[in-house]
Amino acid sequence: MTDLLENRIAAKFKEITLPIFREIALLAEQHDALNLAGGVPDFKAPEAIKDAAIAAIRQDQNQYALTQGSAPLRHKISQRIEKKHQKKWNEETEITVCCGATEGVAATLLALLDPGDEVIIIEPAFTIYAPDVKLFGGVPVYLTLKAPEFLIQKSALEALITEKTKAIIVNSPHNPTGRVFSEDELDAIAAVATEHHIFVITDEIYDELYYEEAPSLKLWKYPNLQNQVIVINGFSKTYSVTGWRLGYIAAPAFLTRAIRIAHNYLTISAATPLQEAAAAALDFPDTYYKGLRADYKAKRDYLLQAFEKLGIPCLKPAGGYFILADFTSLGWEDDITFAKQLITQLGVAAIPLSGFYHEKADTSVWLRFAFCKQQETLEKAVVKLQQIKNLKKTN
Repeated sequence: MTDLLENRIAAKFKEITLPIFREIALLAEQHDALNLAGGVPDFKAPEAIKDAAIAAIRQDQNQYALTQGSAPLRHKISQRIEKKHQKKWNEETEITVCCGATEGVAATLLALLDPGDEVIIIEPAFTIYAPDVKLFGGVPVYLTLKAPEFLIQKSALEALITEKTKAIIVNSPHNPTGRVFSEDELDAIAAVATEHHIFVITDEIYDELYYEEAPSLKLWKYPNLQNQVIVINGFSKTYSVTGWRLGYIAAPAFLTRAIRIAHNYLTISAATPLQEAAAAALDFPDTYYKGLRADYKAKRDYLLQAFEKLGIPCLKPAGGYFILADFTSLGWEDDITFAKQLITQLGVAAIPLSGFYHEKADTSVWLRFAFCKQQETLEKAVVKLQQIKNLKKTN
């Protein structure tokens, strides 16, 4: 009987599984490992944002918010974008508050896709993109970037375009590589999207976390793309509240109408008191953002220097809070096995890069390390990693 019922589960779930993140997180917990795997800060969120949430709860702002999000938060989001980028999004018709950037991607794809529509995914890619495309009836098509440069080539992108191509998902600063895509790369995406009338979904969750010159170029500022770009962003990374699941979508009004319908039937609305807190956080002074970047840059540089002393090549991230390190020279051939042994033998958790691809492309052994941690956590991890060359292959 159970077998019969299992066969009635939607066929799509036979090819969609949970990401390697979940297995790594469980293994890390079982072995009490230092967790540099997930992008979860192990330090306190700013007191002001927590105080604002508590105040909203105590003021009984605890009922449903508007589906599109509270008016004060949408107003503050519009103000913040205009201040930073001199681009005005209409808070009434173009901005939607959602339950994290993850739900923002889901609502957007649900609004866009008909069965069989193709979505180009730039991989390595954050692990929700392809499963979401499949869940909503689309077909993921992969633009695979080659290590160690991970560059977008216009010719490779153009070769993937068909009459069924509906959208491309772009993430910059990029998870997991830490790249901020260059002007030439964004020009290539813009040219292809314009020529073929495809939508661009740009995931900008790390947009406040950059360590060199501030990236001023945005795909949604290209004149020819004004009606084709959907911006996904949120509050998790900038304000260290990953558990709040609060984000937003900015899109032209005709797209926003469909996105809000999708959002309504997915979640109805985001948590009301947390929206009040996010609105308060958007009033933080510029010194907050500068301090955040300076702190993360120092942590990045500390971990980069540690890997250099160990003789482990790394990519220097220009944004986000992850470092990719290449352990291939140690003689291992499988990054998942290596990552698990790193947990069980040394007590340090990281994510294997192959988990960001739809299929393993080669035998290189790259791991992604998160540096959104207390300095003490990073220092303890470095002490453990100094034994990396003693790692043994075990069953």
